[in-house]
Amino acid sequence: MIKFDKKTKTFTIQTKCSTYQMKIDNYGVLLHTYFGVSTDDSDYSYLLVPEDRGFCGQPSGAGNERTYSMDYYPLEYPVHGNGDYRIKCLKANLTNYVPSLDLRFSEYKISKGKYQLTGLPAMFGEEAETLEVILKDLYEDIYVHLYYGVFEQKNVITRAAIIENKSKKMLEIKRAMSMCIDFMDNDMQLIHFYGKHACERQFERSNLVHGITEISSKRGTSSHQHNPYIILCKNDTTEYSGICCGISLLYSGSYQIQAEVAQIEGTRIVCGIDDDEFCWTLQKGETFVTPEAVMFYTDKGFSDLSNGLKKAFEQNLIRSWWKNKKRPILINNWEATYFDFDAKKLLSIAEKATDIGLDMLVLDDGWFGKRNDDNSGLGDWYANEQKLGCSLKELVEKINQMGLKFGIWVEFEMVSEDSDLYRTHPEWAMVIPGRDPNRGRNQLVLDLSRQEVKQYIMNSIDDILSSANIEYIKWDMNRSLDNLYSFADPQAAQGTIRHKYVLGLYEVLEYVVKKYPQILIEGCSGGGGRFDAGMLYYTPQIWCSDNTDAIERLKIHYGTSFGYPMSTVASHVSECPNEQNNRETPFKTRGICAMQGAFGYEMDLSVISEEDKKCAKEQIIIYNQHYELFQKGEYYRLSSPFQNSDFTAWSYVSEDKKSAVLSVVYTDLHGNPSPMRVKWKGLLKQAVYELNGEKYTGYALMNGGIVLPKPQCNYDAAMIFIKQV
Repeated sequence: MIKFDKKTKTFTIQTKCSTYQMKIDNYGVLLHTYFGVSTDDSDYSYLLVPEDRGFCGQPSGAGNERTYSMDYYPLEYPVHGNGDYRIKCLKANLTNYVPSLDLRFSEYKISKGKYQLTGLPAMFGEEAETLEVILKDLYEDIYVHLYYGVFEQKNVITRAAIIENKSKKMLEIKRAMSMCIDFMDNDMQLIHFYGKHACERQFERSNLVHGITEISSKRGTSSHQHNPYIILCKNDTTEYSGICCGISLLYSGSYQIQAEVAQIEGTRIVCGIDDDEFCWTLQKGETFVTPEAVMFYTDKGFSDLSNGLKKAFEQNLIRSWWKNKKRPILINNWEATYFDFDAKKLLSIAEKATDIGLDMLVLDDGWFGKRNDDNSGLGDWYANEQKLGCSLKELVEKINQMGLKFGIWVEFEMVSEDSDLYRTHPEWAMVIPGRDPNRGRNQLVLDLSRQEVKQYIMNSIDDILSSANIEYIKWDMNRSLDNLYSFADPQAAQGTIRHKYVLGLYEVLEYVVKKYPQILIEGCSGGGGRFDAGMLYYTPQIWCSDNTDAIERLKIHYGTSFGYPMSTVASHVSECPNEQNNRETPFKTRGICAMQGAFGYEMDLSVISEEDKKCAKEQIIIYNQHYELFQKGEYYRLSSPFQNSDFTAWSYVSEDKKSAVLSVVYTDLHGNPSPMRVKWKGLLKQAVYELNGEKYTGYALMNGGIVLPKPQCNYDAAMIFIKQV
């Protein structure tokens, strides 16, 4: 619900669990006055305390009113040049002018439905409302349109900004953030999710100190290193109680999230596109659109935050035809064969996949061009029939005849120097003239800001998908952006190239989603290097990490679950010793861990034991029987792998609360061990549930808990189902 009080000049946004408020003050400045637990429509500007503070100057129009300064008031969209020395949302100037803006309220609009952003992912829903607040520079015809999307029942508020140049001169934008929140608290904690390749989204919680804390990526992708999702919370916030605010940026490129604990009081959060080397120009009448940020505020703890975002993303962000359908359980040939395969090997894998009840075979890297290792062939998107021993169509037909669907791996954003494409169009790659290029995985990045490059990729997609019955695409991207140079526009493009690259990627993905709606697309960037909410708008699942070790995946899944639906987490059972760390884990444990997300296998089924084949068949039956529970159920973190060295436990509870599953993986063993207990969450308190033939109330299971089975070997695991009677 969105309200505007003409008397107090306050905008109040109400969701199920939160209230967000801003006020137009006497000078036309848009102040931020409240964001917190649900309250009434009172004017909360009474909490602001005017004071004459040293070195806090007055903006235009305030004259000598020394108790009024932009340097300590909470602002809705702070800008560079009006006396606010804290982190800003916008820095811009007309050509040959000093960067200086002074935004004041102009007008507003309230409308039904959710706003959309041209060329960018955004949440959608007819049940939402939109507030548009238009600010204008005091001196020039420069406008900022602030957009707020309100999903009242889902407790979600979205934010975005559009900068518009109506002046006769060119506007140069040096920084354009999506949003700002000025909390009045200065005792907040920050949770963020750091990592590296094969070790993504590691949970870290710390106190915010005075000064600026930054979480960002300058790699051209959202990155393995820092995820564009943070949580602000209080010291006493737990899984099931306490204040927390999640902020997720729907953007897949270089981004920046900054937190500043101010000199007087309060904590400012800004997030948006990374401004390093950023420069975007607008001619008269042109606009710049920032990515969307999603905010969720609750006083009920982290589980309420996670499950709330899960529901909102599944229903109002993911568009895929597959989002409410049962997705295939697949096997990927990568760890079974790497580049060494032909049709005979692939058909052998397919035959064994049908024996254990799998649904799909995915052909990974190496099927195209001259691609026998990772040093050549990228860009040449035609099947290597000599290597396969048949056409792609013939291979797929044989696999379909076995009862399996077929999927394929691609990496359209890259090019190998040893490729026909590069030899024909070296200017399509991003390299700096006269310099030996920086290479990653011995490949270069295609310039997706160029229309002919995007068209080539779209044509390649059409050629591949028309050549055979392909029902799944694994969309990979295996290096960071560097040497940011565009031959198409050498002078003007360098400050825009990273953002134009992301816009180009989104344009191509939008083409695929619209033209081939029934294709299941799995995002990937060396695993979890582009695991962000922006990609979920195009791909309903993302390869979570190249690290398939079940024990390390416990931490990766744990961190991922705070901001993303587990249904989006592609997770496979792989071979042991694990190729990333050489760890040996039981087959049962690998399956239980992988069943947290979009389930599959990645191994050579011909070399596993009969016992493991039997275990795989049982896993597939269990996953199929309880698919709705695993994919749609509420997810609860019952213990933390960062705090509990003995075991990690989690559970799914069905939407109607009538069934649930608790999974546990043991990570340490002890002599003369103490009993290990864990408490269920999310059940109906007075309902009666059956567990191993015994009956327990929801009260008992959630307050008393259960005693976990005693582990029988190193890295043992267990899965416990209950059902209401």
